[in-house]
Amino acid sequence: MAILDISTLEIGTIIAIIIIIGVIAFAYIKNFMMTYALIIANIAVFIFSLLYLITLPYGESFSLLTLKLGFQPIFLTKDFPQIYTLFTSMFAHGGFFHIFGNMIVLFFVGIPFEQRIGMKKFLIIYLITGICATLTHSIVNIGSNIPLVGASGAIFGIMGAFAFSYPRDEVVMPIGIVIMFLTKIKVMYAVIFFAAVETVVVWLDVPDSTAHFAHLGGLISGFILAALILKKQKTHTKLGETIYYDSFSQPRHKEIDIANLRKFATTQELKEILNKIENETVPQVKDVWIEHFFEKAICPKCNNPLYHFEGKIWCEHCGFRTNY
Repeated sequence: MAILDISTLEIGTIIAIIIIIGVIAFAYIKNFMMTYALIIANIAVFIFSLLYLITLPYGESFSLLTLKLGFQPIFLTKDFPQIYTLFTSMFAHGGFFHIFGNMIVLFFVGIPFEQRIGMKKFLIIYLITGICATLTHSIVNIGSNIPLVGASGAIFGIMGAFAFSYPRDEVVMPIGIVIMFLTKIKVMYAVIFFAAVETVVVWLDVPDSTAHFAHLGGLISGFILAALILKKQKTHTKLGETIYYDSFSQPRHKEIDIANLRKFATTQELKEILNKIENETVPQVKDVWIEHFFEKAICPKCNNPLYHFEGKIWCEHCGFRTNY
C-alpha cells in the first residue's frame, strides 16, 4: 500500500474508535459477556489496521494505523496532544502472534473473573488498569516516541484483581516461558509466576521489545483497584474476630427454590440460565447468573420487568409478589 496521507489516517483512527466503543456499547446493552466483546473489538481493530499496512524497502511491514493508535511516552511532556491513545493503545497490536497471545490469556482469565464480579466492574477494572499500565511504562520511559500498543497491561490488571479477590480459585491458564501450555492452576500461583517472570526480566533489563513495566503497572493497579471496588463484604463477627465471606470461606446462601423460578423461564435462553443457576457450585458465580436471569425475566401477569432482593420477587407495575 502506498504511503497514506494524514487525513486518511485520521479517518482510520476515528473508525477504529467507533469500532471499539460500538462493540463495547452493544455488549453492554445486550448483556453480552464483556470478555467476548473485548476480544472481538481487539480482533476487529487488528484486521482493520491491516488496511494501513506499509512495507519498507528492506522488507519489514507494519501498520501506520497501529502506530497512530499507540501511546507515546513523550506525550506526557506535551500536554497530552493525543490523550485518546491512552484508550486506543490497549486495542492495537503489532502482529498476529502479539494479538493471538494476548487474546488467549484474556479468554481464559477474563471469562471466569467476569462471571464472579459481573460485566460492569470487569470493564472498569480492564480499562483503568490498562491506562495505569500505559502510564507506568511511559513514566519509566519518559521522552520516548516509540508507541506502546497491546492489551497485555489491562490483562495483567485483570489477573491482579482476580488474584486479590479469589486467590485460591482455580482457572485454566496458558503457562510457560518458551512454550506455552494449558494447565489448571490456582489464580494466586499463576499471578506469582507471571509477576516473577516480569520482575526478573525488568531486573536483568532484557532487550526484548516488550513493555514489562506496563505489565507490572497493570498487575499492581489491579490489586489496588480490586481492594477499592471489590471489598470483601463483612457478614458477622465471632468471638471478636471479623469474618469475611470470600473464596476462602464460602457464603452460606439461602437455598434457592428452583421450582418457583421455573415459571419465569418462558424462553429457551431463560431455561438455559436457570439450568446454570441450578448446577453452579461457586456462590459468587451463581449470584451473577441470578442477576442475569432477572434481567431477562418478565412478570407473568403484565409482562413488565421484575425486581428481586434477598429471595423476594416483585413487579412494580402490577404489584405481583412471590419468593424464590
